[in-house]
Amino acid sequence: MGGAAEVHVSLVGRKDLAGEIYRQLRRAILDGRLPPGGRLPPTRELAGRLSVSRTTVAVAYDRLGGEGFVTSRVGAGTFVSAAVAGSRDRPRPAGGALRPRPVWDSISVPTVFDHPAELDFRPGIPDARLFPYQTWRRLLAQQLRPAAVGGGVYGDPAGHPALRQAIARHIGLSRGVQTDAGNVVVTNGTQQAVDLVARVLLEPGDRVAVETPGYGPPRRLLRSLGAEVAAVPVDAEGLVVEAIPPGTRLVAVSPSHQFPLGMAMSLPRRMALLAWAERHGAAIVEDDYDSEFRYSGRPIEPLQTLDQHGRVLYVGTFSKTMLPTLRLGFVVVPEPLVEAVRAAKFVADWHTPLPTQAALAGFIAQGYLARHIRRMRRVYQERHQLVVGILADRFTDRLKLVPSSTGLHVTATVPGATPEELEALLERALAAGVAVLPLSTWDAGPPSQPGLVLSYGAIPTARIEEGLRRLRRCFDA
Repeated sequence: MGGAAEVHVSLVGRKDLAGEIYRQLRRAILDGRLPPGGRLPPTRELAGRLSVSRTTVAVAYDRLGGEGFVTSRVGAGTFVSAAVAGSRDRPRPAGGALRPRPVWDSISVPTVFDHPAELDFRPGIPDARLFPYQTWRRLLAQQLRPAAVGGGVYGDPAGHPALRQAIARHIGLSRGVQTDAGNVVVTNGTQQAVDLVARVLLEPGDRVAVETPGYGPPRRLLRSLGAEVAAVPVDAEGLVVEAIPPGTRLVAVSPSHQFPLGMAMSLPRRMALLAWAERHGAAIVEDDYDSEFRYSGRPIEPLQTLDQHGRVLYVGTFSKTMLPTLRLGFVVVPEPLVEAVRAAKFVADWHTPLPTQAALAGFIAQGYLARHIRRMRRVYQERHQLVVGILADRFTDRLKLVPSSTGLHVTATVPGATPEELEALLERALAAGVAVLPLSTWDAGPPSQPGLVLSYGAIPTARIEEGLRRLRRCFDA
């Protein structure tokens, strides 16, 4: 049986002590802080904590029992009654003088993944079924011992030394990124990496350029920090450098696999962007989110390796190669910014959980990450080829595929479709058990052309054909 709840009761400045104990416990029960079946502290223990007589606490408990909020069992204790189970769902009363800044009126928490679909083609999710959980549990368990956690003290905000070293080696070998451990800062995913960079480089009102269509969370984050966010279009070669507005202090791009369209930024365009940043004294945040999964053609060189002036901050994540729920990422920082980004990480949350960092360091150093990526590359390549082949064979009259040879999704435009027709199509698909998102989900500026983004990360290979068959029927309905 679980222990008694450590419920907070304050009697400072109160006179009716028994009544106050009753009222505060009753409020905790109704708010759900004391859940049905939860055990209240023994009267003697609570009396000792509150420096009151045991009789005073007993009077409060008796009143709660008389009203049906608690029940007592001889030899077991006092428990919250199951009869109040529905009370925790009551809406909290409106009121209060505080209000959020206006920017938060337009920023909401996404609910797109709240309800899993039978056949899920929504992007952003790797196949969690194929993750090596047994290996990960063993490595993590090794770090949850007194000798491994360093006496329980806080760690370096920049990250666990072994993990920073492992990341530097990994991206040096797999992506050709030129760095050492001292320039790596471990973060809670890509989102925090962008947050730290913005804290260090931007003042409120500074202009930031983002891709449209493009990944939404960093855009919303930058707006919440007071930046003026400018949407810059992309074409077949990537971000249109000539369209970056004057006065831009930072440009956020995904050059190796543009999200969500999927093309790679051409070498001339990469060089043009670097030259633009040097002329205008701007920084570039390079999001290299799933470039490990490349299925054909020559590897795309990161901007960071072409940068001769220290203007690129290279951001990576383990959400696609491992699990999004681990919330592990990193940013490679030019030397003059290292201490400032390290300090920004400190004031944000001090550091990412150390046992998880140490487990990941072992996962990389012992070759498990490379092995897992090789395995998943084969799986995703098969799915990529299957999706592309079916679209080319059965959807040519409806869809125009955007060429892509990297990552966990493909994008296809729907020529001639109106937004209303596309919305109706996706509603029919969802009713048929197929979840697909429209390209417009990631618009940051003027509406993009009608299109669909089809991911093969989460859907089993054996179910892709069935999912696309149902989608085709929705087109024909």
